[in-house]
Amino acid sequence: MLHITRKTKIKELIIEKKSVTVSELTKLFKVTEETIRRDLKQLEDEGFLTRTYGGAYISDGVQNDVDINLREFIHVEGKKKIASKALSFIKSGDSIFLDASTTSIVIASMLTDQKLTVVTNSVKVVTTLMNNQNINLVVIGGTLSKTSLSNLGRTAESNLEHYFFDSAFISCRSVSRQHGITDSNEQQAGIRKIAADHANRVHLIADYTKFDKTSFASICGFEQINTIIVDEKLEPEWAKFLEEKGVELAECE
Repeated sequence: MLHITRKTKIKELIIEKKSVTVSELTKLFKVTEETIRRDLKQLEDEGFLTRTYGGAYISDGVQNDVDINLREFIHVEGKKKIASKALSFIKSGDSIFLDASTTSIVIASMLTDQKLTVVTNSVKVVTTLMNNQNINLVVIGGTLSKTSLSNLGRTAESNLEHYFFDSAFISCRSVSRQHGITDSNEQQAGIRKIAADHANRVHLIADYTKFDKTSFASICGFEQINTIIVDEKLEPEWAKFLEEKGVELAECE
C-alpha cells in the first residue's frame, strides 16, 4: 500500500473511532511499528491528531470515546493533581463511588490508609484496589466495554441502584455553562447519573481541557454537583458562575 493511501486510511479510521493504537494499525496495514509512528507523527504535524503513548486520538465530535489504554497517558500530571486534591474529600469509614475514568484509577492508587467501602464499575479500579486490605470493594456487574474496561448497560445500572454513597467521584467528557455535565458515551453517562443521584456529595473530577465543551449525553446539571476538582485555574467567568450555582471550586496549584 502506498504511503499516502495508508495515511488516508488512518485518517478515515480515526475520524470513525476517535482513537487508534499503534499495534492495531500495524496489524491492519502489515507494516512495522516504526512506520506507523512516522505516519502518526506526520499527521500530528499536520494538526490532524494528537499522539500519545501507544497511539493517537482526536478531540472533535460530541461522541468521542477514546480508548482507556490511551487516555491513561493523556494529561497525566493533571490527573495526579486532581487525585491528590480528591483525597482531602475522603475520610476513613466513608462509602464512595469511583467511576470508570482514568482519574479514578489514580485516586484508587492513592487510597492507602483509610478504611473505606469503594463501589465501582471500573475493571482497572478493581485491579488497583483488590489487594488493599483496608478496602471493602463492591464491583458493579454488567456488560464489559472493552474500550473503557468498565461494566455498563441495564444490568450495571440496575445493580448500581441498590447502593448509596457518602461521596461519588465522577468524571465526564465535557463541562458547559449552558448544557451542564455531559459525556460522549450514553451508557457511561447513565452510570454516572445514578451515582450522582445516590451520593450525599458529588465531586466532579475534570481536567481543564473539558470546560466550555458539550458532548452527546447528559449526566446532570450543576445543581447536583457539590465540588468541581480541576487541575488548572479556570477563567474568572467560571469561578463566578460556579459561586452563583453554589458549587465549590477546588483548583489544584
